[in-house]
Parts: sequence; structure tokens; C-alpha cells
Amino acid sequence: MNFQQLRSVREAVRRGFNLTEVANALFTSQPGVSRQIRELEEELGIDIFERNGKRLTGLTEPGKEVLQIVERLLLEAENLQRAGETFSGQTTGTLSVAATHTQTRYVLPKAVQRFRAAFPQVRIALQQSAPEHIAEWVLSGKADIGIATEGLSRFDGLVSFPCYEWHHVIVVPDGHPLLERKRVTLDHLASYPLITYDQGFTGRSHIDDAFGAKQIVPDVVLTAMDSDVIQQYVAMDLGVGLVASMAAEQLPKGLQAIRANHLFAPNVTRVAVRRGAFLREYAVDFIRQLAPKLSLDELAAAVSWRR
Repeated sequence: MNFQQLRSVREAVRRGFNLTEVANALFTSQPGVSRQIRELEEELGIDIFERNGKRLTGLTEPGKEVLQIVERLLLEAENLQRAGETFSGQTTGTLSVAATHTQTRYVLPKAVQRFRAAFPQVRIALQQSAPEHIAEWVLSGKADIGIATEGLSRFDGLVSFPCYEWHHVIVVPDGHPLLERKRVTLDHLASYPLITYDQGFTGRSHIDDAFGAKQIVPDVVLTAMDSDVIQQYVAMDLGVGLVASMAAEQLPKGLQAIRANHLFAPNVTRVAVRRGAFLREYAVDFIRQLAPKLSLDELAAAVSWRR
């Protein structure tokens, strides 16, 4: 049994049983992957995968149990390497952070600036995507830390912690009729075309829930992942914008923000890591910058690091 065999099994599942993609991910050949899997099955005396001819189609029942063990072994192997680097006093490396555009654009700059001052020899790799992709990247080890508002708490393999609470705000051009109202209602909003986030991004579910609870169907004419894009189209007078409050702190000239705390439920941005992962000292520092109220005991209960 060797780690290449274990990686072949794990990647086969992650790549939807497509051995060509597995071979590309592991920088080897498809026959080599097949051989590694077959040799492990022979050594264990069980079939890990279901097959249709030579093609893998799924996991057998024993294979599902084996996969959990494989995941743990490979995670501990990664932890062992990181522990060695930590205890040998290495302060270099790369911290991979996956986040949504809103977090990367409006929240992370100050945290990254402080982090670079404290750990000048550590590189930071920022990756942007949807919350579900962020979760997948952290689970697979492609990212060390994930940051998003929606979705991270739903994955069993992740442990997530609250960072901060925020609200949506209404963004309109100068002179818009909504600026004259003392208290904007959902009915007022629904009388205009709306521009906001894609489904699954930046608290969009709270917007939908609020309208749904009042049985109001808003006219959402345009959606985007990017707060800046939403503001651009609001400036073109294509609709009323609903964006994250941190994205509206410094609006472009010609746009104004209207508080909407009374309309939509508050949102909580969370930071997530793989459950049981070994975290380098600088990763712990970065997490605690984002979640300053998080205690070291809470973090230690979910992950490992040198204290």
C-alpha cells in the first residue's frame, strides 16, 4: 500500500470516476491510475469501485468505507508535513484563501495588509468563486481557508466560524424617488426593476426569503456575482440595486445608499477550514484577524496547530 494508490482512489471519486481527469490531476497516465487502484483492491481483497467493463461507475459499499479511511490518511499525511515545517521553525510558505468577490474586494484588503506585515515571507494566493466551489476547494486541500456568507456551514467536512454580521443596502441614482421616502418597504422596492446578486451569493437567500414571506414577486431584471457590476448597472438607471453594506461604503459619484436593515435579515460571513487539518501559525493568525472573537480553544477543538 502506498500514498499514490490512496490518491488515485480519492481523485477517482473527486473526478467523477473519469480516469483521464484523474491521470491529469496526478500527472501520470490513465493505465497507471488503473494499475494503482487495481493493486490496492487486490491487496485489500475487496472491490472498491463498481465497474461497467473497464469503466469505473461508482463506489461499492466497502468502497464507501474505504474512501473515508483514505481521506483521513491523506489528511494526516498533509498534517504531518505541515507539522514538520512548523516545528522546524519555517516561517515561509503559501497561504491559499478562497473567497467570494465581495469578501475579496471589500473585506480582505486590510486583513491581507496586516498579515503581510506580520509574515512578510509568506505568499498569499487569493481565489474567487461561488460558495459551493469555495467549500470544495477547502475540502480538497486546494485552499487552506474559505470565506463566504452562504453555504460553508452545510459541509460536514468543514468547520466554520462566524466573522462578522452585515446587512444589505439599497443603491439608487441621485434624485431617485425612493430617496424621498422616510421608510422604504418591500412593496416600494417591488415597484421598480431590481438588480442584485446571483442565487447562492452574498446573502441572496435572505432577499428572496423576505419577499417570499410577504408573497411579493420582485422584478429582478439583472443579477451578478460582483457588487461593482451591480452598481455600474444601477448608475445606468437600469434598476434599483441591492448590495452588501460593505460594498456601499464608498459608492461611485452619482449613487446613494438607503438603509434596509428593517427589510432583510442580517447576514453572517464565515471562515472555514477542513475539520482536523493542521494549521500553520500564520493560518491561525489570518483566521483570528477575520474572527477576532474566536478563542484559541474553539479553534483547537476543530483543527490542530502548534500552540
